[in-house]
Amino acid sequence: MSDVVNEAVTALNAKMDGGGFDGTAKFDIEGEGAIIIDENGARASDDAADVTLSANAETFKAILDGEQNATAAFMTGKLSVDGDMGLAMKLAGVLG
Repeated sequence: MSDVVNEAVTALNAKMDGGGFDGTAKFDIEGEGAIIIDENGARASDDAADVTLSANAETFKAILDGEQNATAAFMTGKLSVDGDMGLAMKLAGVLG
């Protein structure tokens, strides 16, 4: 996996404060790889998930850093969502 994915896994686990997520979500980072978030936290993986959020590395980093609102990124086409939209909204709340 790429450094971007490895750094994102660390950041996501810190944001979730060691807790898990009720469901399975995948972040697909263009050209870098994928991250799964589930009840065990975040890990580098390309497993199937209930919802997949896709974005480029710049947008994903901005969302993680709190510089970009995930909902606004979705509304402007920077972030695409495939699957359970309710779960995606719940994840956006977890990420703050």
